Amino acid sequence: MAKGWYVVHTYSGYEKKIQRTIMKLREMDADFATVVTDVKVPEETVKEQREDGKEREVKRKLLSGYILVEIDFPEMTWKNTYSKIKRIQGVTGFVSAMEGRKPQPLTPSEVKEILMRTGEVPMEKTFKPKQNFTVGEEVKIVDGPFESFSGKIEEIDVAKGKIRVSVQIFGRSTPVEVEYNQVEKIIF
Repeated sequence: MAKGWYVVHTYSGYEKKIQRTIMKLREMDADFATVVTDVKVPEETVKEQREDGKEREVKRKLLSGYILVEIDFPEMTWKNTYSKIKRIQGVTGFVSAMEGRKPQPLTPSEVKEILMRTGEVPMEKTFKPKQNFTVGEEVKIVDGPFESFSGKIEEIDVAKGKIRVSVQIFGRSTPVEVEYNQVEKIIF
């Protein structure tokens, strides 16, 4: 079986109705429920300016005219599930489905991106440093408890956005961990 999220094209404005219909089919048919595991109408929350100047949060369809259906298509009997969904009034077909062939699911990264926009999956914080550092480079600490200390970079942890710098404290070399934004390069 090939479980994945598939995009179903619908008449615009029929997304919620088709979602309810698929959920009813799942309740009435146990076999269908094992194959079709979830249905989503992706919506994002946006702030909208009202006429009186106040802001309000509104849910908007992320993909108007499309719904996401999580399906575990059986290899031999995929056409049964495919045709059950395609026969629902308001469904025009599966995206990426060629005549007589099984539709292609969204890639995991596409699903993740959609679910992050809907708020179902937390947004990833991508750290992009202003400067590029290398191990062995001289830096000056400009913020935090070790402000004004200088030292050499021993280790760089890009995932955490931290750098281990070896500084001289009371005449001894001591490693301290600081964040990218707490150091700057020493330019000679």
